[in-house]
Amino acid sequence: MNLPEKLLTLTKYKAWTNQLTFSTVSNLPDGEATKPRQTRFGNMVHTLNHVYVIDDIFKSHLLAIPHKYTARNTDTHPPVSVLWEKQKEMDQWYIDYVQHLSEDKFSEIVEFEFVDGGEGAMSRADIILHVVNHGTYHRGLISDMMYQVPTTIPTNDFTVYLRDVVNN
Repeated sequence: MNLPEKLLTLTKYKAWTNQLTFSTVSNLPDGEATKPRQTRFGNMVHTLNHVYVIDDIFKSHLLAIPHKYTARNTDTHPPVSVLWEKQKEMDQWYIDYVQHLSEDKFSEIVEFEFVDGGEGAMSRADIILHVVNHGTYHRGLISDMMYQVPTTIPTNDFTVYLRDVVNN
């Protein structure tokens, strides 16, 4: 499997695991998804919002257009149902982007400014890997918060995705 195929698998994995996460968060008892918790972004939905913001920032970098953000999250977050619709569109955008990017473009360097200052430069492939890994990291934090409810998220490991979706 070549790099574009691997990145396509990873972006599809991201969409699949986001569906599991948002479904579980949406079905929590009232108030649990936004209940204050000992975590960087304060609650589950605001953590999911942060993931969306970072996805959107890096989408703008890939497109070489300005984004509207001045921080790595917004002060408030939309309702989980609205955020889920936005995240689905974003996930599909990354899948489509990888599918339609010519192979020689994956190694192209994209220069950008970090929202908290400083210059950045990453290959298009590394940006895509970053958004996939970044989401995985924060879904892990959300899974930990779910144990505080208490509930659990369905297993969303990459290996499970490969077994149940790709190789099924």
